[in-house]
Amino acid sequence: MARRRPQGRSVNGILLLDKPVGMTSNAALQELKRLMRARKAGHTGSLDPLASGLLPICLGEATKVSAYLLDADKHYWVRIRLGVTTTTGDADGEVLETRPVKPFDAARLEAVLTGMRGEIDQVPPMYSALRHKGRRLYQLAREGIEVERAPRRITIHALDVQSLAEDEIELTVHCSKGTYVRTLAEEIGAGLGCGAHVIGLRRTGVGPYLESELLTLDALRAEAEAGPEALDHHLLPIVSALAHWPQVRLSSDAAYYLRQGQAVVVPRAPTSGWLCLFADDGVFIGVGQVQDDGRVAPRRLFNLRENG
Repeated sequence: MARRRPQGRSVNGILLLDKPVGMTSNAALQELKRLMRARKAGHTGSLDPLASGLLPICLGEATKVSAYLLDADKHYWVRIRLGVTTTTGDADGEVLETRPVKPFDAARLEAVLTGMRGEIDQVPPMYSALRHKGRRLYQLAREGIEVERAPRRITIHALDVQSLAEDEIELTVHCSKGTYVRTLAEEIGAGLGCGAHVIGLRRTGVGPYLESELLTLDALRAEAEAGPEALDHHLLPIVSALAHWPQVRLSSDAAYYLRQGQAVVVPRAPTSGWLCLFADDGVFIGVGQVQDDGRVAPRRLFNLRENG
């Protein structure tokens, strides 16, 4: 029986999508994949339908670096409504309780925020994609089931007030992976004694990528009318996701053996950590890790002969 040929184009790279409010991350991914007629695509961590903003889409060989972006720091802008708590911690949930918002000033708010910066333990919300005995927590929550969740250690690098009104607060957040901004909003509401939930959320940064580089689906749809290849110039190179890692160029012999899965000696390479590895002709080969004996072992290799 003849082998079935893969469907779609072989496209390698990263596109920075501005996910619109009201669309799931998977729906946005599938539309972009269709517009580009790409054979393979994946995103780097879901945004809630309520949220908009930066959703890096990895195409082709770039899907191999999605885990590294998933582990990267994130930046958000968030608007919080005080005095109302909901089942989901955001405006998509059902109202649980409404309480009066007692007057407070910037100093009182800052006192609450101070205790939330740095390394903290955060309990993931029930309305999340985490699994419990094989089922998503949000599936259990919709059935009225609540299970105990172990707290997770996260880092809030920055938590800054952008505007303050009687019942609304706007903040910017710089946080580590695994942070739930909805939970931060609920904790702020608890600290002010009135409860709170998220009414607006936008992701403005993921690892090395910033909001200023984003592309909307509307703009991409218009360009794609000329054909899927018209979108290729928006693709960022795979190595851009790893811009904070040292880069080393290998000799032709070292590149050959590394591609066979063997650790190699790389003169003048860093003595520890992760590296971006390039062949002697400048082609990005993949990522490696320095071993205890100083040799560089391959961890993720890429096939970029076609493009990317």
